[in-house]
Amino acid sequence: MSAKHWILAARPKTLLAGVVPVMVASALAFAEDAFEPLAAFLCLMFSLLSQIASNFGNDYYDFIKKTDDETRIGPARAVASGWVSPTAMRNAMLFTIVLACAFGLGLVCYGGWKLVAVGAFCVLALVAYSAGPYPLSYNALGDLFVLVFFGVVAVVFSYYVQSLMITFDALICGVSVGLVATNILVVNNYRDYDNDKRCGKRTTIVLFGRKFGTHFYLANGVVACVLCMFICVGNFVAALLPLLYLVPHFSLWRKLKSTTDGKILNNLLAQTSLNLFFFGLLLSISLICR
Repeated sequence: MSAKHWILAARPKTLLAGVVPVMVASALAFAEDAFEPLAAFLCLMFSLLSQIASNFGNDYYDFIKKTDDETRIGPARAVASGWVSPTAMRNAMLFTIVLACAFGLGLVCYGGWKLVAVGAFCVLALVAYSAGPYPLSYNALGDLFVLVFFGVVAVVFSYYVQSLMITFDALICGVSVGLVATNILVVNNYRDYDNDKRCGKRTTIVLFGRKFGTHFYLANGVVACVLCMFICVGNFVAALLPLLYLVPHFSLWRKLKSTTDGKILNNLLAQTSLNLFFFGLLLSISLICR
Protein backbone atom coordinates (compact mmCIF):
# COMPACT_ATOMS: atom_id res chain seq x y z
CA MET A 1 0.00 0.00 0.00
CA SER A 2 1.98 3.00 -1.30
CA ALA A 3 1.30 6.70 -1.78
CA LYS A 4 1.30 6.09 -5.53
CA HIS A 5 -1.62 3.67 -5.22
CA TRP A 6 -3.63 6.13 -3.13
CA ILE A 7 -2.98 8.87 -5.67
CA LEU A 8 -4.16 6.61 -8.49
CA ALA A 9 -7.27 5.69 -6.46
CA ALA A 10 -8.09 9.39 -6.16
CA ARG A 11 -8.15 9.55 -10.00
CA PRO A 12 -6.18 12.77 -10.41
CA LYS A 13 -7.03 13.02 -14.12
CA THR A 14 -10.66 13.74 -13.22
CA LEU A 15 -10.13 16.14 -10.30
CA LEU A 16 -10.41 19.25 -12.46
CA ALA A 17 -14.16 18.64 -12.19
CA GLY A 18 -13.82 19.79 -8.58
CA VAL A 19 -11.68 22.83 -9.44
CA VAL A 20 -13.57 24.40 -12.34
CA PRO A 21 -16.90 25.14 -10.57
CA VAL A 22 -15.13 27.09 -7.82
CA MET A 23 -12.96 28.91 -10.36
CA VAL A 24 -16.00 30.01 -12.39
CA ALA A 25 -17.98 31.00 -9.28
CA SER A 26 -15.05 33.02 -7.99
CA ALA A 27 -14.63 34.77 -11.35
CA LEU A 28 -18.30 35.73 -11.24
CA ALA A 29 -17.89 37.02 -7.68
CA PHE A 30 -14.74 38.92 -8.66
CA ALA A 31 -16.57 40.57 -11.56
CA GLU A 32 -19.16 41.81 -9.07
CA ASP A 33 -16.61 42.97 -6.45
CA ALA A 34 -17.64 40.17 -4.09
CA PHE A 35 -14.61 37.88 -4.27
CA GLU A 36 -13.62 36.33 -0.91
CA PRO A 37 -10.29 34.42 -1.23
CA LEU A 38 -10.65 32.38 1.98
CA ALA A 39 -14.25 31.39 1.19
CA ALA A 40 -13.17 30.37 -2.31
CA PHE A 41 -10.35 28.26 -0.85
CA LEU A 42 -12.71 26.50 1.58
CA CYS A 43 -15.11 25.78 -1.30
CA LEU A 44 -12.24 24.39 -3.36
CA MET A 45 -11.11 22.06 -0.58
CA PHE A 46 -14.67 20.87 0.08
CA SER A 47 -15.21 20.25 -3.64
CA LEU A 48 -11.93 18.40 -4.22
CA LEU A 49 -12.16 16.28 -1.09
CA SER A 50 -15.78 15.39 -1.87
CA GLN A 51 -14.74 14.24 -5.33
CA ILE A 52 -11.86 12.19 -3.96
CA ALA A 53 -14.22 10.61 -1.41
CA SER A 54 -16.63 9.78 -4.22
CA ASN A 55 -13.80 8.18 -6.20
CA PHE A 56 -12.71 6.14 -3.18
CA GLY A 57 -16.31 5.07 -2.63
CA ASN A 58 -16.71 4.08 -6.26
CA ASP A 59 -13.53 2.00 -6.07
CA TYR A 60 -14.77 0.27 -2.91
CA TYR A 61 -18.39 -0.35 -3.88
CA ASP A 62 -17.61 -1.46 -7.44
CA PHE A 63 -15.37 -4.11 -5.91
CA ILE A 64 -18.03 -5.16 -3.40
CA LYS A 65 -20.64 -5.36 -6.15
CA LYS A 66 -18.13 -7.28 -8.35
CA THR A 67 -18.38 -4.72 -11.14
CA ASP A 68 -14.58 -4.54 -11.39
CA ASP A 69 -12.94 -7.70 -12.69
CA GLU A 70 -10.05 -8.81 -14.85
CA THR A 71 -11.91 -7.90 -18.06
CA ARG A 72 -12.21 -4.20 -17.20
CA ILE A 73 -10.39 -2.04 -19.75
CA GLY A 74 -10.21 1.17 -17.71
CA PRO A 75 -7.34 2.15 -15.41
CA ALA A 76 -6.63 -0.35 -12.66
CA ARG A 77 -8.70 0.04 -9.51
CA ALA A 78 -6.90 0.01 -6.17
CA VAL A 79 -9.08 -2.52 -4.34
CA ALA A 80 -9.69 -4.83 -7.30
CA SER A 81 -5.95 -4.84 -8.05
CA GLY A 82 -5.11 -5.77 -4.47
CA TRP A 83 -3.15 -2.57 -3.81
CA VAL A 84 -5.51 -1.51 -1.03
CA SER A 85 -7.74 -3.64 1.17
CA PRO A 86 -11.51 -3.06 1.03
CA THR A 87 -11.50 -2.00 4.68
CA ALA A 88 -8.71 0.52 4.13
CA MET A 89 -10.54 1.99 1.14
CA ARG A 90 -13.81 2.28 3.05
CA ASN A 91 -12.03 3.98 5.93
CA ALA A 92 -10.24 6.33 3.52
CA MET A 93 -13.58 7.30 2.01
CA LEU A 94 -15.05 8.05 5.45
CA PHE A 95 -11.98 9.99 6.57
CA THR A 96 -12.01 12.09 3.38
CA ILE A 97 -15.70 12.87 3.89
CA VAL A 98 -14.99 14.02 7.46
CA LEU A 99 -12.08 16.17 6.22
CA ALA A 100 -14.29 17.71 3.52
CA CYS A 101 -16.92 18.54 6.14
CA ALA A 102 -14.29 20.14 8.36
CA PHE A 103 -13.41 22.57 5.56
CA GLY A 104 -17.09 23.00 4.73
CA LEU A 105 -17.91 24.06 8.29
CA GLY A 106 -15.69 27.08 7.80
CA LEU A 107 -18.16 28.33 5.20
CA VAL A 108 -20.78 28.78 7.91
CA CYS A 109 -18.92 32.00 8.80
CA TYR A 110 -19.76 33.31 5.35
CA GLY A 111 -23.15 31.86 4.45
CA GLY A 112 -24.73 30.92 7.77
CA TRP A 113 -25.87 27.65 9.29
CA LYS A 114 -28.11 26.88 6.33
CA LEU A 115 -24.96 25.70 4.57
CA VAL A 116 -24.78 22.75 6.97
CA ALA A 117 -27.94 21.39 5.33
CA VAL A 118 -26.44 21.96 1.88
CA GLY A 119 -23.26 20.16 2.89
CA ALA A 120 -25.18 17.25 4.42
CA PHE A 121 -27.21 16.91 1.23
CA CYS A 122 -23.98 16.83 -0.82
CA VAL A 123 -22.47 14.13 1.41
CA LEU A 124 -25.61 11.98 1.24
CA ALA A 125 -25.64 12.27 -2.56
CA LEU A 126 -21.92 11.46 -2.66
CA VAL A 127 -22.47 8.20 -0.75
CA ALA A 128 -25.64 7.41 -2.71
CA TYR A 129 -23.68 7.64 -5.96
CA SER A 130 -22.29 4.13 -5.48
CA ALA A 131 -23.95 2.81 -2.30
CA GLY A 132 -27.36 2.24 -0.79
CA PRO A 133 -30.43 0.38 -2.06
CA TYR A 134 -30.58 2.46 -5.26
CA PRO A 135 -27.04 3.62 -6.18
CA LEU A 136 -27.21 6.50 -8.65
CA SER A 137 -24.34 5.35 -10.83
CA TYR A 138 -25.99 1.93 -11.27
CA ASN A 139 -29.36 3.34 -12.27
CA ALA A 140 -28.63 5.84 -15.05
CA LEU A 141 -28.51 8.80 -12.66
CA GLY A 142 -24.75 9.33 -12.61
CA ASP A 143 -24.90 11.98 -15.34
CA LEU A 144 -27.57 13.90 -13.45
CA PHE A 145 -25.48 13.66 -10.27
CA VAL A 146 -22.49 15.28 -12.00
CA LEU A 147 -24.65 18.00 -13.59
CA VAL A 148 -26.27 18.88 -10.28
CA PHE A 149 -23.41 18.55 -7.79
CA PHE A 150 -20.32 19.33 -9.87
CA GLY A 151 -22.20 21.97 -11.79
CA VAL A 152 -25.22 23.75 -10.33
CA VAL A 153 -24.66 23.18 -6.59
CA ALA A 154 -20.88 23.70 -6.71
CA VAL A 155 -21.06 26.93 -8.72
CA VAL A 156 -24.16 28.44 -7.14
CA PHE A 157 -23.08 27.92 -3.53
CA SER A 158 -19.41 28.77 -4.16
CA TYR A 159 -20.75 32.05 -5.51
CA TYR A 160 -23.28 32.40 -2.70
CA VAL A 161 -20.75 32.22 0.14
CA GLN A 162 -18.87 35.10 -1.47
CA SER A 163 -21.75 37.31 -2.58
CA LEU A 164 -24.65 36.12 -0.36
CA MET A 165 -26.77 36.00 -3.51
CA ILE A 166 -28.17 33.32 -5.79
CA THR A 167 -28.50 34.79 -9.25
CA PHE A 168 -29.61 33.74 -12.71
CA ASP A 169 -26.03 34.15 -13.96
CA ALA A 170 -24.70 31.81 -11.28
CA LEU A 171 -27.33 29.23 -12.15
CA ILE A 172 -26.53 29.38 -15.87
CA CYS A 173 -22.82 29.10 -15.12
CA GLY A 174 -23.55 26.07 -12.95
CA VAL A 175 -25.55 24.31 -15.65
CA SER A 176 -22.88 25.09 -18.27
CA VAL A 177 -20.03 23.78 -16.12
CA GLY A 178 -22.09 20.73 -15.13
CA LEU A 179 -22.82 19.82 -18.75
CA VAL A 180 -19.15 19.94 -19.70
CA ALA A 181 -18.12 18.05 -16.55
CA THR A 182 -20.67 15.35 -17.37
CA ASN A 183 -18.64 14.49 -20.46
CA ILE A 184 -15.92 13.03 -18.25
CA LEU A 185 -18.45 10.47 -17.03
CA VAL A 186 -19.77 9.96 -20.56
CA VAL A 187 -16.32 8.90 -21.76
CA ASN A 188 -15.86 6.70 -18.68
CA ASN A 189 -19.17 4.91 -19.26
CA TYR A 190 -18.61 4.71 -23.02
CA ARG A 191 -15.32 2.93 -22.35
CA ASP A 192 -16.86 0.58 -19.76
CA TYR A 193 -19.97 -0.22 -21.81
CA ASP A 194 -19.33 -3.96 -22.23
CA ASN A 195 -18.22 -4.53 -18.65
CA ASP A 196 -21.08 -2.47 -17.19
CA LYS A 197 -23.65 -4.27 -19.33
CA ARG A 198 -22.34 -7.66 -18.28
CA CYS A 199 -22.34 -6.70 -14.59
CA GLY A 200 -25.80 -5.11 -14.62
CA LYS A 201 -24.62 -1.53 -14.13
CA ARG A 202 -27.32 0.48 -15.89
CA THR A 203 -25.57 3.63 -17.06
CA THR A 204 -27.17 5.84 -19.70
CA ILE A 205 -24.70 4.40 -22.23
CA VAL A 206 -25.77 0.85 -21.34
CA LEU A 207 -29.45 1.81 -21.64
CA PHE A 208 -29.22 3.78 -24.88
CA GLY A 209 -26.01 2.57 -26.51
CA ARG A 210 -22.65 3.95 -27.49
CA LYS A 211 -24.06 5.91 -30.44
CA PHE A 212 -26.24 7.80 -27.99
CA GLY A 213 -23.12 8.42 -25.90
CA THR A 214 -21.36 10.19 -28.78
CA HIS A 215 -24.41 12.40 -29.43
CA PHE A 216 -24.71 13.13 -25.70
CA TYR A 217 -21.04 14.12 -25.51
CA LEU A 218 -21.35 16.49 -28.45
CA ALA A 219 -24.61 18.06 -27.27
CA ASN A 220 -23.34 18.74 -23.74
CA GLY A 221 -20.51 20.91 -25.01
CA VAL A 222 -22.59 22.77 -27.58
CA VAL A 223 -25.46 23.53 -25.19
CA ALA A 224 -22.99 24.72 -22.53
CA CYS A 225 -21.48 27.24 -24.94
CA VAL A 226 -24.89 28.50 -26.07
CA LEU A 227 -25.90 29.07 -22.45
CA CYS A 228 -22.72 31.06 -21.81
CA MET A 229 -23.65 33.48 -24.57
CA PHE A 230 -26.78 34.48 -22.65
CA ILE A 231 -24.87 35.71 -19.61
CA CYS A 232 -22.27 37.63 -21.64
CA VAL A 233 -24.68 39.10 -24.17
CA GLY A 234 -23.68 42.68 -23.37
CA ASN A 235 -20.11 42.18 -24.60
CA PHE A 236 -19.55 40.64 -28.04
CA VAL A 237 -16.03 39.40 -27.36
CA ALA A 238 -16.93 37.99 -23.93
CA ALA A 239 -19.97 36.25 -25.39
CA LEU A 240 -17.93 34.55 -28.11
CA LEU A 241 -14.86 33.63 -26.05
CA PRO A 242 -16.29 30.37 -24.60
CA LEU A 243 -16.95 29.20 -28.17
CA LEU A 244 -13.21 28.58 -28.52
CA TYR A 245 -13.82 25.53 -26.33
CA LEU A 246 -15.69 23.95 -29.24
CA VAL A 247 -12.49 23.59 -31.29
CA PRO A 248 -10.93 20.87 -29.07
CA HIS A 249 -14.42 19.64 -28.15
CA PHE A 250 -15.25 18.72 -31.74
CA SER A 251 -11.83 17.11 -32.12
CA LEU A 252 -12.36 14.92 -29.05
CA TRP A 253 -15.89 14.07 -30.16
CA ARG A 254 -14.56 12.77 -33.50
CA LYS A 255 -12.05 10.60 -31.63
CA LEU A 256 -14.78 9.28 -29.33
CA LYS A 257 -17.11 8.16 -32.09
CA SER A 258 -14.30 6.45 -34.00
CA THR A 259 -12.96 4.09 -31.32
CA THR A 260 -13.79 1.63 -28.57
CA ASP A 261 -10.14 0.98 -27.69
CA GLY A 262 -9.63 1.19 -23.93
CA LYS A 263 -6.20 2.85 -23.99
CA ILE A 264 -7.34 5.51 -26.45
CA LEU A 265 -10.45 6.17 -24.36
CA ASN A 266 -8.42 6.44 -21.17
CA ASN A 267 -6.38 9.16 -22.85
CA LEU A 268 -9.56 10.76 -24.18
CA LEU A 269 -10.97 10.90 -20.66
CA ALA A 270 -7.91 12.83 -19.48
CA GLN A 271 -8.18 15.16 -22.48
CA THR A 272 -11.87 15.74 -21.75
CA SER A 273 -10.97 16.73 -18.19
CA LEU A 274 -8.35 19.18 -19.47
CA ASN A 275 -10.89 20.56 -21.92
CA LEU A 276 -13.26 21.17 -19.00
CA PHE A 277 -10.54 23.32 -17.44
CA PHE A 278 -10.12 25.16 -20.75
CA PHE A 279 -13.85 25.82 -20.84
CA GLY A 280 -13.82 27.04 -17.24
CA LEU A 281 -10.89 29.34 -17.96
CA LEU A 282 -12.61 30.83 -21.02
CA LEU A 283 -15.86 31.32 -19.13
CA SER A 284 -14.05 32.89 -16.16
CA ILE A 285 -12.28 35.39 -18.43
CA SER A 286 -15.58 36.17 -20.14
CA LEU A 287 -17.28 36.86 -16.81
CA ILE A 288 -14.51 39.19 -15.68
CA CYS A 289 -14.36 41.06 -18.99
CA ARG A 290 -18.07 41.40 -19.75
